[in-house]
Amino acid sequence: MEKSATGSIGDVYEIISGRQQITFNELSELSSGKGIEPGKLKGALAELERMKVIASRTSGGIPTYYPLQQEGALRKILIVEDDKNINKLMALSVGRGFEISQLYDGGEVVPFVKSNRPDLLILDLMLPHKDGIEICKEIKRDPSISGTIVIIVSAMDPITSRYKGLESGADYYVKKPFDPEDMRSLVTLFLKKKGKRFDPLIDLPDRERITKEIERSIDEGATYSIGTITIGSLGAYVKRFGPDSGMVILRLVSQLIQDIIRAKGGRMFVGFLDSEVFVIAGEKGGVDSAVEELRREFGAVLPFILQDEGYKYSLNIDDLFGSNEVPRLSIIYEESEKIKLRERRNELLRNKGIEPGDIGSYTYDEIMALFGSKDLDVRITRDSGGVRLQVGKGN
Repeated sequence: MEKSATGSIGDVYEIISGRQQITFNELSELSSGKGIEPGKLKGALAELERMKVIASRTSGGIPTYYPLQQEGALRKILIVEDDKNINKLMALSVGRGFEISQLYDGGEVVPFVKSNRPDLLILDLMLPHKDGIEICKEIKRDPSISGTIVIIVSAMDPITSRYKGLESGADYYVKKPFDPEDMRSLVTLFLKKKGKRFDPLIDLPDRERITKEIERSIDEGATYSIGTITIGSLGAYVKRFGPDSGMVILRLVSQLIQDIIRAKGGRMFVGFLDSEVFVIAGEKGGVDSAVEELRREFGAVLPFILQDEGYKYSLNIDDLFGSNEVPRLSIIYEESEKIKLRERRNELLRNKGIEPGDIGSYTYDEIMALFGSKDLDVRITRDSGGVRLQVGKGN
């Protein structure tokens, strides 16, 4: 990797390639330590993306950069959309550097996937002869092709179709009309990210980034809030319906949050704590609005979740929950009081014998203690077999 005339490209690439992912703020700090000015950093990032050695995506309201694999063989993408103009737009959005095939009939998809083994499938839901949900289910049920990445792109009502898509095994759901740039970055990260496979849930800001957001929020004014979003009763739900069903709920909430924040714009942060807990921060009005919208959208899809688990509720939904047969899933938001957050932080630092500038990264349990909660229903782990959900902190 050669330096540009500004002398920054090689240094910036070295920083990014040493990490699985890095936010713009973190990259700015490290680049500054190497004497790279902000203008040069932005120029280097633009050039590195043009060279296709890095990719970026706004995750949880934060621009994040990822190093890419430099493979010789082209990765295969199949686009399935019956509208020829939209199909063409999808192909153009993905861009060069892939072997792209296009189909327009749902009945042709599974045989094509079995014969040609595409790495990734961009799939519409409304198709002639076989719909996208059934196609996704067939692919994910077949061990020989279940590793195919499936991105559903649909204009159908996202309240129900997003859940049905994730429940059928889709890796991501994109609403139409879609942003071509976001589509390109999403596909690139799924297929070319270095290291562990890209996962839109696990690749949300983690402990290190949440640590920095906690520290920043303590110093911000009263109008800047930070708190936790919890999926209430998720542990009980997992015990009743199994870890796969629980993971669908977790991914659903994660994608809802990310879509809401992306649509609202502005300065807002969301991170993930490998459990049923997300951390959200930003201007108080924006956070409150985002949480309220999340509750509204999740509440709208909840009846379809229950129906999928075999419960037909022709009666009042409260009667069903009152029967104690079904754990009542909910969105719980707890805003942290800045005074208590600061007090807990100061006590934690005293016990560790360190100064604020030497924190590095809080542990998982320390973050939960800072937010005033220690008991967790589920934990998420990641190994060579993928992402797994377990009930109970100690499991």
